[in-house]
Amino acid sequence: MLSMLLDRASIGLSVICVLHCFATPILLAFAPSLLALPVADEKFHAVLIFMILPASLVALTLGCRRHGDMSVFYWGCSGLIVLVGTLLLGHDLLGDTGEKIMTVFGSGLVVVGHVLNFRSCRTSACEH
Repeated sequence: MLSMLLDRASIGLSVICVLHCFATPILLAFAPSLLALPVADEKFHAVLIFMILPASLVALTLGCRRHGDMSVFYWGCSGLIVLVGTLLLGHDLLGDTGEKIMTVFGSGLVVVGHVLNFRSCRTSACEH
């Protein structure tokens, strides 16, 4: 049950991360006063990633213990590495477009890992 909830939470947080990357500039163009909100801040991105990290690692570890498919773990962890690397490099080194591309790519890998984890657990009759 915990693994299933964490899989869903990680998927949701990854999607929020992607939406944040694309929606924030659009919203700021139409409503510049949103700059006062912490959602427009880069720290929001960091908070999301550090929420995704523990949830993903626990969910993937629990799932892999049950179904034994380590490729699921590799998919998810590669996405986490891309997200953390993107956060550390930031748009100073990657540029705004590069940061968005890497965030979408990393989030996609995390989502793939969790979807595979969810499916593997279902087919191996674990608690999902």
